[in-house]
Amino acid sequence: MTLHDLGFTEELDNYIRQNSLTEFTIGRVTKEHRERYIVSDGNKDYDSEITGNLRFTAASRADFPAVGDWVGMSVYDSDMAIIHRVLPRKSLLERQAVGKPGEKQVISSNIDTALIVQSIDNNFNINRLERYLTICYAAHIEPVLVISKTDLVTEELIASVKKNLDARDKKIKTIPISNVLAGGIDNILDLIQKGRTYCVVGSSGVGKSTLINNLLNKNVLRTAPLSDSTNKGKHITSHRELFVLENGGIIIDTPGMKELGVIDNPDGVRSTFEDIFNLSLKCKFSDCSHTNESGCAILEAIQNETINKESLENFRKIQREQQRFQTTIADKHKKDMETGRLYKSIVKEKKKNKY
Repeated sequence: MTLHDLGFTEELDNYIRQNSLTEFTIGRVTKEHRERYIVSDGNKDYDSEITGNLRFTAASRADFPAVGDWVGMSVYDSDMAIIHRVLPRKSLLERQAVGKPGEKQVISSNIDTALIVQSIDNNFNINRLERYLTICYAAHIEPVLVISKTDLVTEELIASVKKNLDARDKKIKTIPISNVLAGGIDNILDLIQKGRTYCVVGSSGVGKSTLINNLLNKNVLRTAPLSDSTNKGKHITSHRELFVLENGGIIIDTPGMKELGVIDNPDGVRSTFEDIFNLSLKCKFSDCSHTNESGCAILEAIQNETINKESLENFRKIQREQQRFQTTIADKHKKDMETGRLYKSIVKEKKKNKY
């Protein structure tokens, strides 16, 4: 295998030459677990960690390497390496960090297409799907909906799900599959192109790991049945990992996500709720909240049943989350500024007293 088999491009090669990075060994992060990384140069895997300088200069965790990243590293002891640089990312899939307001968590990087897996038996939820679409569109990543476990339900229920998607006006490619019967797996393989990178995202228990095992045609990832007590998925995948398929496509497995908080990028909301956003521009008042104002184009569309009410409610909820996220970041920045001023005043006072 070579770097090109991992998705290395001419643009990356040009960047390395133009920025005098040829002294480094170039590799792609294929696995991450608690700030330890496995990096492949196409020929060999290296157990890697970041330099102290990279850790010190990082503005946030988003500046640390992530699965899918291209990095410049120095190799020692034949199979160990130190990561010095993270090369520019063409895309970054991220969400709001769980339990850490105002912070982002990277899901994976340099993704072309995200396979959003929802099981049709007990996990399918269009509100959650709209959240996935929001973070995908914010990162300029193509979303594809994979509806799993179709062997457990009737054709009527599958048709009903498709009807609900149409009612919410979700213009997204949809592939129904059965991991048990291998139905639809070929349709996903037909979608996957050599040299392009795909990530599999979704809640625990929807069949992400089983899907990847089927795509690889071998069992490399652990799987588990649903919990008997909750009928929900168990967290089996605890880290992110990159694989190269036989057809040359590159796929990344990710842990199940119970929470999917959106961040502050408005582009994702505009693309996910394009019909609502476009209508909002026709409202009588520029600061219309779309609740009870006269001349609200969206409320009129709801009344005429040309806009889905549930989609509007989710639109409002996600917008409120984004506003809270932005407010938290602003508050943190203000606090950091105040701390910085206090530190400078203390240093100044110490110098004054010294002389």
